Amino acid sequence: MSGGPERITSRHNPLVARLRRLAQDNAGYRRDGQLWLEGEHLCAAARARGLAVALAVLDEEAADAAALQMLAGQAARQVLLPHALFRSISALESPGRIGCVLPLPAPPAIDAQAASVVLDRVQDAGNVGSILRSAAAFGVRQVLALGGTAALWSPKVLRAGMGAHFALRLVEGLEAAALDALAVPLVAASPHASEILGRAALPQPCAWIFGHEGQGVSAALRARCALVLRIPQPGGEESLNVAAAAAVCLYESMRRAGAAATPGDGVPAKT
Repeated sequence: MSGGPERITSRHNPLVARLRRLAQDNAGYRRDGQLWLEGEHLCAAARARGLAVALAVLDEEAADAAALQMLAGQAARQVLLPHALFRSISALESPGRIGCVLPLPAPPAIDAQAASVVLDRVQDAGNVGSILRSAAAFGVRQVLALGGTAALWSPKVLRAGMGAHFALRLVEGLEAAALDALAVPLVAASPHASEILGRAALPQPCAWIFGHEGQGVSAALRARCALVLRIPQPGGEESLNVAAAAAVCLYESMRRAGAAATPGDGVPAKT
């Protein structure tokens, strides 16, 4: 723990410049090897998982809030910024009152036997973060992102994930050949498949593949799948986006496996 906050007031301070890059550049974490988490919820989610916080940054207008003081006090270093300077770092329309910097986790090895999600060029950060939340909520613990997918640890995906990142094994930037390491069957969702999700025999465990918002799962990956399934949509063809489809498919896998949801389990979500 640090002995107290250090106050910085200059926009040209090197630390402020680095924080601005981490907060506003979706690929900044890859160059710096660090993550920017903004807002009390994300910072608390990281601490709840026992992750070490290298730096806590407080907006001085909120510095007297007891909950924020407690979060910041667990960091190795604390910095206090004037409100306008904190706003200049944030990429949010309504900036959080606290930000935390953590080391970028080392990419884990692929777990061949794990129930998994594979992201095939899912480009929207909101969709990617939502899929991570569904994976964590429904007991999937591994997410493999192929090249062309939104950066998993970018600030936008972190915000959309709402803390789910810290419950998952995340591996990104993979080529399709990396999926050869999986020993579980591949299953894809497609609105054009003939087999229906609710009627098919789902392998347990499996690796669900979810694809590009406009193009879906690539033909090459579909050809590798043990099953390609359709979610029935009597209200309208192709009315589900990829994040909603992923939630349906992952819930169905959990239901088939006989998993029981227990109140309070999993990653907390705002309602």
